[in-house]
Amino acid sequence: MQVTVALPHRQDRIMSHDLRLRATFDRAAASYQDARPDYPEELYSDLLAMTGVTPPAHLLEVGCGPGKATLPLARMGFRITAVELGDALAAEARRRLTDFSDVSVITSSFEGWQPPAGAHFDLLYAATAWKWVDPEVKYAKAAALLAPGGHLAVWNADHAMPAGFDPLFTEIQKIYEEIGEGHDGPWPPPPPEDQSDPMAAEFEACGYFAVAGTKLYVWALRYTAEEYIALLDTFSGHIAMEPAKREHLYGEIRRRLAARPDGRLTRHWSAVLTIGRRL
Repeated sequence: MQVTVALPHRQDRIMSHDLRLRATFDRAAASYQDARPDYPEELYSDLLAMTGVTPPAHLLEVGCGPGKATLPLARMGFRITAVELGDALAAEARRRLTDFSDVSVITSSFEGWQPPAGAHFDLLYAATAWKWVDPEVKYAKAAALLAPGGHLAVWNADHAMPAGFDPLFTEIQKIYEEIGEGHDGPWPPPPPEDQSDPMAAEFEACGYFAVAGTKLYVWALRYTAEEYIALLDTFSGHIAMEPAKREHLYGEIRRRLAARPDGRLTRHWSAVLTIGRRL
């Protein structure tokens, strides 16, 4: 089942056609890699099993950021061409991937990137990036760049609200509402397993790919107040938030966690690996 769990504030829940905030991530280039969670190891095992790719196949990554999903695949021995919109993020990715001679990082939007003539890839993938690519371009261009029988794989890391999620997130919604950044739908959102499957439906509707498989992953991490605020500072909505609003929000998070014996919160994450086979 495909799951896209909304983050609990309006500005981080953009539609795929709204690309206004995608450049904000470059401002978090120095902290993104450490603040954002690693994707589950099982996800990479399933990716290889579902697509059948093996090293040294040539992969194309769209929106690599600082290399969060690039490094695990580079360590496996894949050749990777990674395209990244942000100058600072691309520079950070190159720094982290310097030991991998078969990995190249190109600073460009995917829409504007001109691949070498005749270039084809065995797998095109995007980790927490595909929604930021122009929907009028991305599927046709992906299909054109894939070898016959090649695959497109996408996944996100989303805020999940399973049964028993940390009550701080309900408490803090009142603060988001006060500053005009409240959750648009009913609260709380449905648990991950009850979410709809928009990505699989999008794959099918585009006319270029057939869904080859999907899989849901849910995990939890513990954060101190400062660790959690560092995480929030990598989200587009918080980066773009008015400073006074952000200061108020972060102050309330610190105050609430300071009242807990261990000063920590639990945030659940979900990711859905959605794989399409080129028609």
